[in-house]
Amino acid sequence: MSYQDRLLKVIPGGAHTYSRGFDQFPANAPQILASGKGAYVVDPEGRQYLDYGMALRAVHIGYAEDEIDAAAVAQIHLGNNLTRPSLIELDAAELLVDLIDSVDMVKFTKNGSTSVSAAVKLARAYTGRELVARCIEHPFLSYDDWFIGSTPLTRGIPQQTLTQTKLFQYNDLTSLEQLIAAHPGQMACVVLEPAATEPPRDGFLQGVQALCRQHGIVFILDEMITGFRWHLKGAQHLYGVQPDLCTFGKAMANGFSVSCVAGRRDIMELGSIEAEGRERVFLLSTTHGAEMAGLGAFVATVEFMRRNPVVEHLWRYGERLIALMAQKASAHGIAHSFKAGGVACSPYYLTLDAAGAVSLPLRTLFCQEMIRNGVLMPWIALSFRHGDAELAQTAHALDRSFAVYRRALDEGVEKYLVGPAIKPVFRKHN
Repeated sequence: MSYQDRLLKVIPGGAHTYSRGFDQFPANAPQILASGKGAYVVDPEGRQYLDYGMALRAVHIGYAEDEIDAAAVAQIHLGNNLTRPSLIELDAAELLVDLIDSVDMVKFTKNGSTSVSAAVKLARAYTGRELVARCIEHPFLSYDDWFIGSTPLTRGIPQQTLTQTKLFQYNDLTSLEQLIAAHPGQMACVVLEPAATEPPRDGFLQGVQALCRQHGIVFILDEMITGFRWHLKGAQHLYGVQPDLCTFGKAMANGFSVSCVAGRRDIMELGSIEAEGRERVFLLSTTHGAEMAGLGAFVATVEFMRRNPVVEHLWRYGERLIALMAQKASAHGIAHSFKAGGVACSPYYLTLDAAGAVSLPLRTLFCQEMIRNGVLMPWIALSFRHGDAELAQTAHALDRSFAVYRRALDEGVEKYLVGPAIKPVFRKHN
């Protein structure tokens, strides 16, 4: 029995994140991985791949970083999860409050979905309103119903919930203005990422902030991806905005399970217990939310980043990689079909068919050929351990992969594609 068959037998979808599912990778991708170190992962048979997936962007320094792992292990030896708050819990909270400009209080948990949903709950409690405005271009904010109900995957979600999340467009302030005007006095919060595939246009985030303040709406920035990659103090600092609430996760502990919701004291303290007689908001109450190993890794990650130019390296390497991919695509005559771009510290690539539409078969072919040449690139997530040698290895893989890609454009992708094309995560049917 294959690893994939074994996974599907005991885990719905074969993985604990849909982005790791078999339908997101070409047929020749490793079905399971055994280990990772630096910028590389290894399958159970010992085959090594240069990795640009980096644990769904959760690892931004490098896999199995000794200093950070040691900090986590030290907390394990201190008990890892105690009956009252731990010293590292307090240290981590004070560190985050000191680090992020907009944050007065913080609540830790284990994953981003929980954090963003907690922010939405706080916003509803603070405003007494129910509607949520979320950015349609930002593909994933939470697995909870308030978000998933605004995607094609509505099965199992109450009908009333489907009507409570409204959509607006990124970098289009007018679309948000119109949405607020269409639902006067009903919007609890606006939630979006500071940036995704493209940076914010001048004044866009500031305009969102101003609209929220004008209409008494809670402004939530989801920094799961941008946090600790765009800037040590968050993309909010880089772009000069101050959200009411913000969420972090992924890279904040270099792969350890740490996430948080944080922000203004008057909103966050709604989940507190010391104000006698006030109606309570049951915010987050998670047994493992302040697990000491992860918080030790978070503190060590921040210390590492303060001593090493991690963020600067991500920006520089990303600029070089985008330029490399564009140069190789041009050299192989496929620049009209293969595009690389985006924010330099978090680039993207697109594969386009003859009509200029996004082609998943061509994307699958590209991933397939890169894997054949030792590079796992389902998307592009960079780390501090991607260096000159890794860029050279990527260049070699691009040359070989683009040669096949060129032939596929001429002769048909089906001739070169092994197995089915990858599928969108958010699709109505399997």
